[in-house]
Amino acid sequence: MSRRLLVVLALVVAGAWTAAAEHREYYRFLVLGYVTDGLGHPVRAEPIKLIRDKTGFSYLAATDDKGFYLVVCRLGDENVGERLTLEIGRVVTRISARFDPKNHADDRGTRVDLAAGKPIERAAWFPSTLRRFLSSK
Repeated sequence: MSRRLLVVLALVVAGAWTAAAEHREYYRFLVLGYVTDGLGHPVRAEPIKLIRDKTGFSYLAATDDKGFYLVVCRLGDENVGERLTLEIGRVVTRISARFDPKNHADDRGTRVDLAAGKPIERAAWFPSTLRRFLSSK
């Protein structure tokens, strides 16, 4: 086999491995939560935008009938502490991607609710909220 063919083959294999790795939990950061109005009723179809401040890249979502939203952002171990801007409708808040870069088993993320126009980050509620969401699918 020629050297050029071996190099091309190696790049293809490396690319396939990298693409598969992109779907693992340690390459994503989830932001989820609920949006409610002043009376505690769910706000449906509210636009959600999560922006990586470092790159300006944004991820879009919207609330469902229960006011729930989930945004999946591509962040790796090297992005720990990265600043993110979360836009829920017209409300803007900033969060930090906090996770243990050595932990490649648990999902990474946070919960940010918008209650009566006020954003409330509840990071400790993230795992149980994600489990509840996944079990309903």
